[in-house]
Amino acid sequence: MDNTENLNNQNNTTNRIFYLILFLAVVLAGFLCKTMSTVIIPVVLSFMLSFVFLPIIKKLNVKTGIPWVISSLIIVILFFVAILGLTSILVTSLTGIISEYPKYENRFMSIYQLIAQNLDIEIDNSKSLFQNLWTSLKVREYTQKLAVMLSSGVISFSKTIFLISIMTAFILIEMRLTKRKMHYAFKDNKAKISRISHQIINQTVRYISIKFFISLSTGILCGLASLIIGLDFPIVWGFLAFIMNFIPIFGSIISVGFTTLFSLLQFYPNWGKTVFVLVFMTSVNMILGNILEPRIEGKNLGISPVMILISLSLWGYIWGFTGMLLAVPLMVIIKIVCENIDYLKGLAIIIGNDPRQQFQAQAQSQDKLENETLDSAQTETQPDSETN
Repeated sequence: MDNTENLNNQNNTTNRIFYLILFLAVVLAGFLCKTMSTVIIPVVLSFMLSFVFLPIIKKLNVKTGIPWVISSLIIVILFFVAILGLTSILVTSLTGIISEYPKYENRFMSIYQLIAQNLDIEIDNSKSLFQNLWTSLKVREYTQKLAVMLSSGVISFSKTIFLISIMTAFILIEMRLTKRKMHYAFKDNKAKISRISHQIINQTVRYISIKFFISLSTGILCGLASLIIGLDFPIVWGFLAFIMNFIPIFGSIISVGFTTLFSLLQFYPNWGKTVFVLVFMTSVNMILGNILEPRIEGKNLGISPVMILISLSLWGYIWGFTGMLLAVPLMVIIKIVCENIDYLKGLAIIIGNDPRQQFQAQAQSQDKLENETLDSAQTETQPDSETN
């Protein structure tokens, strides 16, 4: 009995030490991610893009016979050109919004007068809208800061996209040797490491792909609705709906809110079109995001809504807007890692949804994963066949 009690006490002590070290490691990792965000964010984005592009490059390499390196360069160059083209279109549209400001001056002033009267804000009708805002709301300092941020942001964005493209190309080129490296580096735990890497890549690609097409559909529908109803700059509102849909819960609310406010500004005092914009875009986001997306995605990536909110808060604090975009994929990766470590399986259950659904989904996906592992094991017997 004494030996059993001593063994239990040792196990409890070991568990406490492990969780204490884990907590300190998480705090330290968060601090490093915050302080070194300018270095870490491009690296994380490059790996995420590499996971997405990897299946495409494999198909190009196998079906068309294009060498791996050339396939990687083609995909990255196409991605870089697409981003530059989209950025050019958005800059043109945003410039148009600024140039068209006088057209909205009177309507904006009418709305501002209505708000000022209800909130008892001092207003001088002899002054323009911006002069009143400068006087009563004291936004001059904030506007100057915003102008500096925008001017420096364009240059910084271009540099970041170029850096991410270069890093993605090198990661993709290196991935052709990943199986061989894992085969020699983790001989004892080769099966477990291979299973974890397969799950991370497959589920990350699945989540990002589904989210991309759902967001693209949302953006196209919102953009077409804006065009049909006559809302100015439909490309901007379609892109806003597309990019904000990647942020769970809050993103759709923000995109619908901004689009509705602009429609109010353009169509005021005609409330009909504004109500249509609000109802239509809310319906699109509800149907695609809350009904269609969960059915396509299934239960494999099920994460508790509470954990999504916590993840959005933490990664938003650490990395800002980029952190909110990456919050769910990073949480998926953390959940997969926890599922494959005995000490952290309880944490994986807490992160996920209903435990019964999780175990059912894992049982269904395990068969597919074993088949993929067997296929990859056959290719590992001929490690030189992928060096093309």
